[in-house]
Amino acid sequence: MRAGILAAVCVLLLGLLPAFFGLRAEARDPAFASLDELDVPAWAAVDPVDDVTGSYWCLLDCRLRERTVNSERAPEETAEAYQAALREDGWQPWKPSFCPEQEEKGSYTCWRLDELTLDLWVRAPTCVPPPVDGEPVIVPSPDESTEAEECSGSLVSVKVRNAIDDERTRPQPSTDPSLTGVDPYPTVGDDPLGELTTSPPS
Repeated sequence: MRAGILAAVCVLLLGLLPAFFGLRAEARDPAFASLDELDVPAWAAVDPVDDVTGSYWCLLDCRLRERTVNSERAPEETAEAYQAALREDGWQPWKPSFCPEQEEKGSYTCWRLDELTLDLWVRAPTCVPPPVDGEPVIVPSPDESTEAEECSGSLVSVKVRNAIDDERTRPQPSTDPSLTGVDPYPTVGDDPLGELTTSPPS
C-alpha cells in the first residue's frame, strides 16, 4: 500500500506538474508579457495582434514571437515612443550586420536583452480604400489628394527571438582573400598544348 502511494506521488510530481507549468508557459509567453509592460502611450498600442511559431522548448525550431500594432500618430513619433520604452525596460540597441536583412521603409532598429533579440519596424500604413459594392477602389496616384484619415497613423511590427536561434548573433564567415588559399586551377592560355616538337629524322 505504501509503495503504491509513493509511486502515485512520484508520477504526480514527475508528470503532471511539468505538464502544468508547460501549459502555463505556452499560455503566457514571457516575451509577450514583457511587451505588454512596455510604457508606450495608448495611442501607440492600438489593436495588437500576436502570432507565435516554433517551439517554446526549441524543439526543431525555437519560438518566434511577432506582434503587429497600429499607432494613431506619425511613424517618427511612434518610433521614438517605442525606442524610449525599450530603453527604459532594459533593452539595449543592437547593430548586427543584417538589421534589417533587406532595406525597408520607415524606422527599423534591433535590440537585445539577456537571451532575447528584438526587431522593431515602424512605418507608414498601406493606404488601400475599402471596396465599394464588392468592387475594389482604384488607388489614386500620388499627385491626387487622398483622405487624411485613410493614411494617418503608422504600423508597428515587433519580432522577438531567442538569441541562440538568431543567426545574427553568430560569427559571420570571413571573406579575407588571404584565408581562401591559392586557386588550384591556374588560368589556361590560348594554346594549352604548347608548341609541338617534331621527331628527329631517322
